[in-house]
Amino acid sequence: MAEEKVNPMRDIRVDKVVLNISVGESGDRLTRASKVLEQLSGQEPRFGIARYTVRSFSIRRGEKISCYVTLRGEKALELLERGLKVKEYELRKHNFSAEGNFGFGIQEHIDLGLKYDPSTGIYGMDFTVVLTRPGKRVSKRKIKRGRVGKPHRVTKDDAMKWFQKTYSGILLN
Repeated sequence: MAEEKVNPMRDIRVDKVVLNISVGESGDRLTRASKVLEQLSGQEPRFGIARYTVRSFSIRRGEKISCYVTLRGEKALELLERGLKVKEYELRKHNFSAEGNFGFGIQEHIDLGLKYDPSTGIYGMDFTVVLTRPGKRVSKRKIKRGRVGKPHRVTKDDAMKWFQKTYSGILLN
């Protein structure tokens, strides 16, 4: 019998990994958190700003309160591997979104292999992973833009199967 053909356009791959440290205040702690992200990724982090004022947290609208960095390619896969190793390749089902993305957090950045520096402190961070299939550019390009059909989109089940197959991951309830 003929071998079953595998459609290369159905492969799922990591589009990007976003690392976010939400400090909740501007100033020295935010600067130190951005240095941690810069050491980890080798890129200069961007700063997230508060959308509105929250008096109980003493946050003003427009104030810098977090820093994040977007990674693609080999660097993204390497940091994702290190982050999942900290989580022991265990994720919960509700970590996966309906669009096929997933996210998780770690408590201490030193678990990723960085050396502890008392002047910096310890920061937790969030990993957000965006999964796509080849052909996603059709919906993003400027000229002759099209839609990605429902069967070609990455679903929650697709993402969970990909995680289990690629990283031999364990899904918890």
